[in-house]
Amino acid sequence: MNVLVGTAGFSYPDWEGIVYPPEVKKRKIHPLQYLAQFFDCCEINTSFYGHIRPGVGKDWCRKVAEVNRDFQLTAKLYQGFTHVPKRSKAPSPFTLSVPEKEEKLAREGLDSIAGEGKLGAVLVQFPISFRNQDDTRDYLFALIEKFRQYPLVLEIRHESWNDPEILGRLAEQGVGFCNIDQPRLGKSISDTEHVTAPLGYVRLHGRNYKEWFQSDNRNDRYNYLYKRSELEGWEDKIKNIGRQTEKTFAITNNHYKGQAAVNALELKNMLSGQPVKAPRPLVEHYRERLGDIAEPD
Repeated sequence: MNVLVGTAGFSYPDWEGIVYPPEVKKRKIHPLQYLAQFFDCCEINTSFYGHIRPGVGKDWCRKVAEVNRDFQLTAKLYQGFTHVPKRSKAPSPFTLSVPEKEEKLAREGLDSIAGEGKLGAVLVQFPISFRNQDDTRDYLFALIEKFRQYPLVLEIRHESWNDPEILGRLAEQGVGFCNIDQPRLGKSISDTEHVTAPLGYVRLHGRNYKEWFQSDNRNDRYNYLYKRSELEGWEDKIKNIGRQTEKTFAITNNHYKGQAAVNALELKNMLSGQPVKAPRPLVEHYRERLGDIAEPD
């Protein structure tokens, strides 16, 4: 298949003993290397909060290649380019001005993965407050121009961007569109299956309506385990996107207690029609969901 399935992130304390068996920590196996045995890709989240150190990026690539030579990494673009700091009085992200030093560090981190042939995509993620307006459009396409050397994918969450003109401009630029599943609140974008580049992208955030904006703990919003029937709707969309692209990434972001890993394995099974190899502790914790489709490692 040209669809690569994986999780958003790999370093979560609550994955120990659920996704990662004790020997991972005991034998000092890198978590990313362990995941590469079961999944096709992983989306790097840490690059959103800080820059990837080049030595670390190269090390990640070499570790995953030892167990899965086809494994790919995608990475979020640093938040300084897309999100206004919480205490800032700036009215919208188009006013952002990122120092040259920050841009240099962001590029060095991304280049360390690209240089190893493992950079599948760079995710440019904007918040729901980023709306389709004259100034924000100017900022968005200037940012795309700045980083066009990378395989870019745009994730926008406000419904105003679901517009044929915007999709046409993304297609002209060769920028992929990130189709997302999220709680439908306010003017949040609906489920889509847009293809604007040879690169396709899907992100499943979960549907925790109650906690999405209410909880003080950001991890609570990702506490959601998709039902098999809910995944089936996305199975069709992913297959359709895959038929129109050279490569498509399907990423599960509902990371709480390893639920992203469960749903990613279910998607792999649904897309391939074959049993999937799975971490033994994950199968033990979610036997009702994985028992019939997984072969514990």
